[in-house]
Amino acid sequence: MRDLILRKESQVVLSDQGERYRRSWLPPEPSRVMILVHGYAEHTGRYDEMAMHFAERGFAVHAYDQAGHGRTAGPRGHVDRFDRLPEEAARFVERVGLDHPGLPITLVGHSMGGLVVATACAEHRPSVDRVVLSGPLLALGGGGLRQSLSLMAARVLSLVAPKVGFAAGLDLEGLSRDPEVIRRYVEDPYVKDRMSARFAAGMNATIDRTPAFAGRIERPMLILHGGLDPLAAPSGSEAFHAGLAPQIASESELKVYPDLRHEIFNEPEREAVWQDMLDWLDR
Repeated sequence: MRDLILRKESQVVLSDQGERYRRSWLPPEPSRVMILVHGYAEHTGRYDEMAMHFAERGFAVHAYDQAGHGRTAGPRGHVDRFDRLPEEAARFVERVGLDHPGLPITLVGHSMGGLVVATACAEHRPSVDRVVLSGPLLALGGGGLRQSLSLMAARVLSLVAPKVGFAAGLDLEGLSRDPEVIRRYVEDPYVKDRMSARFAAGMNATIDRTPAFAGRIERPMLILHGGLDPLAAPSGSEAFHAGLAPQIASESELKVYPDLRHEIFNEPEREAVWQDMLDWLDR
């Protein structure tokens, strides 16, 4: 089956801010669709193993490098307004849906991508059937981000010098217990730990407002989180799950893996995590 998966690279226009780099992993006869939204400082290429895993099981998998990330053109770690990210995620769902009419769509967001997906679902209601959040950045941990620049400073600089950048100083050991994952992350030319003041201020404002919107979610959610995640606090996932409307909550699930760190899709147990996703989707 692996030899039959078609890997495609292209560009997609999701707003008036130019093209976004896009990847697709396409089985010969897909029965369902998965859309992956990556996290801060990374890119779609880091999801190749996961995408192939699901493509071999009948999913047409699609992803794109968000503004300021990966192979998408533009300054690294910067966006003119953070709200553009959930808007473009909703638009990408629309574009992918046109490619696969009638097939169910699962929208997956990791870390900052989980924040983007949660915000998109609460504010733009994209046409998806299920939603999966992995270590969503709904509450900051102690492993970087807020510590590099105070929220007040980010807000001020966002107005007077929006493109001034800084390194978030992520706790790399907090990503995964697999040293090979850390090595590849450090050596990856498309991983850039840089965040502009405008990006930081917008992201922090979105973190502050989005958890209160959990009750607006209209699709079942599987929320997955590493219990030892130092970057995105598991408490954010717990609070978001608790805030879902009763009918949605009855079809949703929260699963915390006690020994896993931030990138649960890159931990040694990743295939077990992917199987948990499949089991939930099949239910």
